[in-house]
Order: sequence, then structure tokens, then C-alpha cells
Amino acid sequence: MRGLAKTERTDGAMELIDIDRPTPEADEALIEVEYAGLCGSDAGIYKFKSAFERMNLPTVIGHEYAGTVVEVGDGVTDFEVGDRVVERPIRGCGSCYQCKIGEENVCQNAVITGVDYHGAYTGYIAVPTRALQAIPDELPSQHAAMVEPTSIGARAVIENSRTSAGDRVLVAGPGPIGQLTAQVARRQGGDVVVAGVGQDAEYRLPLAEELGFETLNVEEDDMEAARDEYTDGVGYDVVFDTTGHPSGLTMAVDEVRKGGQIVLVGQTGETTMEYSPLVRAEIDLQCSYASMYEDFERSLRMIEEGSVDAETFLDDRYSLLEADDAFHAFLAGETCKPVFDVSELRE
Repeated sequence: MRGLAKTERTDGAMELIDIDRPTPEADEALIEVEYAGLCGSDAGIYKFKSAFERMNLPTVIGHEYAGTVVEVGDGVTDFEVGDRVVERPIRGCGSCYQCKIGEENVCQNAVITGVDYHGAYTGYIAVPTRALQAIPDELPSQHAAMVEPTSIGARAVIENSRTSAGDRVLVAGPGPIGQLTAQVARRQGGDVVVAGVGQDAEYRLPLAEELGFETLNVEEDDMEAARDEYTDGVGYDVVFDTTGHPSGLTMAVDEVRKGGQIVLVGQTGETTMEYSPLVRAEIDLQCSYASMYEDFERSLRMIEEGSVDAETFLDDRYSLLEADDAFHAFLAGETCKPVFDVSELRE
């Protein structure tokens, strides 16, 4: 079978390679992948940012997917052939301190699908069943492929923020995690504004508007005037920084109210700023990383009920057979959530 793999430690270098169909171990299920999404970390692998130096190449990438169990290992009792599933792609070791206290998302020895071993941009993938979650029969597989990124927004909002009914919320960054975080924050009762930059004006900010949000272009709009309008001059109760850019935190500090909360979701690498204003304003600075079982369950329900609008959000214009087009469009802000039909790699 074929898989889309990172083949060299350079920008680009994605190629379709031939790999063997895996045989599941005793605790694994073999998944026939149906649809798989493209996310910011996949784009980071495409650009080959330093966080991915540990990869052994070639490695098939992709970790946001939905599929069907077609074979199970001898020791598997919790899933059977025909079950439809998604995977929690960050796997804890189960034995470190964080895993033992229920914080598998920050496991000291975590491994990640599509980084540390072959991922989902291929016909079949073998996965330990402890990393799988069943999906309802009535949920379309394209929509189910969005559960993993939705779970990141769900954790940021529901577990790690104070967002509640009537709160004025700013989501900085209209990429996939930002758009999903905004939808979850709205479901929690927040009055949400989504902010982006100039390159987002062509696709991502209009998408946010189509999803029902007020939007701001920080390179063109008067942010102070907008803040006065949307918050009566007080500042936002909660600001989510999903930008992954060094300017995200400093902008969040400007926009949040005194006594408010900033939730960092995007990974900026490095930024410089004065922190005394945060202390003097008693601003709550909270980090949120990845997701766990409950976040997936909540996300499945939100997509199924429609409070997270998967149909509007996903973009099916791109093919894994010409994946460079999708990566270039994603990096340029010309798309937000490409979802690939993986069956073409089995043809």
C-alpha cells in the first residue's frame, strides 16, 4: 500500500512511498483509514521545524483520522471488526508520574502518531486499542476525522478556561484550532470574537464569519476601538492565543481585562515581553496542551449535535495524490481544515 511520508529533513520533501500493510499485535486493531485531516503540526513537519528532528525518516504522517476496524489482535476484547473509530494520537506510557495521576497528555515518555511511527496518511494503520474511541454509526467519517482537533479546543475551553455564559471572549488566530476553540467557547455561552492577520482575510476570517463570529483583522482594524465596542472598554474576560506566533501573547495581554484569563494553546517557540503588567493586573495565564478521553467524548457529542459545525468547516478540495497543493494552501492561509479521502491510496 502507499502512504504520504516525510522523506528528507528539508522544507517540503513529502512523497508517496510503498509500505507493507501492518499486522496488528495482540493488543492492537488494524484500522482501514477513511478520512484524515491536515493540521498545523503536519504543516510543521512539512516545513520541518526543529520540534520534529526526532523523526526517523521516511515516516508516514497524519494523526487526525476516522476509520473502521478490519482486524484485531488475539488479546483484543474491547473492539471488534466493523467498529468505527478515531484515535487519541498522543500515547502515554502508563507508568510515569503524570500517567499515574491521570495526566497522560503530558506524559514524560509520550509518543505521537505520524511523528514517532507511521501515521494515518495511508490505507491501514495498526493501533493499540487503548488509544481508540468508538464513533456513532450516524456520524459521517469526514466529520469524525475532525474530532481530534476539536478535542484540543474542548480541553482549552472546558477544562482549562473560565469561559461561562455571558463572558466576552477573544480567540486570536483563525486557524483550525482557533476556529474550533471559538465554536466550543460559544457553546459554553461566550460572546466570541475571532482575530486574524492580513493573510487570513482571503479565507479564514470569512470562514469565521460564515460560522457566525464577529472578526477582526489586527493589521487593519483599530483593536482599541473594537475592544471598547465589544467589551464596553473593560477588555475581554478570556483570550485564547491559538496563533503559534510570538506576537500572540503580547496581543492577548493588551486585549484581556484586568483580572481576566489568557489561555495559551498555540506554541510560539519564544517571545519577549514585560510580565509586571500581568502581575499588577492579576491576569490568569493558563496553558492547554493536547487532549484526553473525556475531551474526545465531548467533541464527538458537539459535532454530532451540530454545535461544532463540521460540514462548513471541513475542506475536501484537496487530494493526497497532490498533497503539496494542500500544504501550500494551508501555510498561505487559503484553507483551514483540509480533510483527505484516504481510500484513493488503496486504489
